[in-house]
Amino acid sequence: MKVLLFNGSRREKGCTYTALSLIAKELEKAGIHTEIIYVGLNAVNGKLDDLVKEAAAKAKEADGFVFGSPVYYASPTGEIQVFLDRFAGVAGADLRHKPAAAIASARRAGTSTTLDVLNKYLMYNEMPVVSSNYWNMVHGNTPEEVLQDKEGVQIMETLGKNMAWLLKCLEAGKKAGVEEPAKPAKVMTNFIR
Repeated sequence: MKVLLFNGSRREKGCTYTALSLIAKELEKAGIHTEIIYVGLNAVNGKLDDLVKEAAAKAKEADGFVFGSPVYYASPTGEIQVFLDRFAGVAGADLRHKPAAAIASARRAGTSTTLDVLNKYLMYNEMPVVSSNYWNMVHGNTPEEVLQDKEGVQIMETLGKNMAWLLKCLEAGKKAGVEEPAKPAKVMTNFIR
């Protein structure tokens, strides 16, 4: 099994990466392979198409996903949003029914709004949303400060453990013959005639 973790920060090895690394560590302990993919500046420096193509190819083989973003102006980064807009369109069929989580990193506030925006991508694509023992967020202005956020560290570790457990439950269900629901034809209601 493998989980892809996406870092939507402009800082490749900053606070969001630190939080994702905590999750990855717990997944690896449970025997689940991980890969952290840096979205960051690649989403806006003329590399978006290549990034989406590469990530979509990996999504076919992935069993779970974590999407992380720092808080910029009380919401996720534009980089992670433009990536997810394209990625969900290209890889949507390969995301369906695969567990996913969204995490937010902030110096102070804006995390709830950030999680709300990111979680909408998961719900629209019928991805079981993995939770922790509180909102999936860490606080700190530097990676060192994130590691001092003991509650935030526990949240990320618990999230990793919960993701591993859910992935193993889904695998056991498939082995037992539990079939996933068929995708219905999308009903669309327009409010303007």
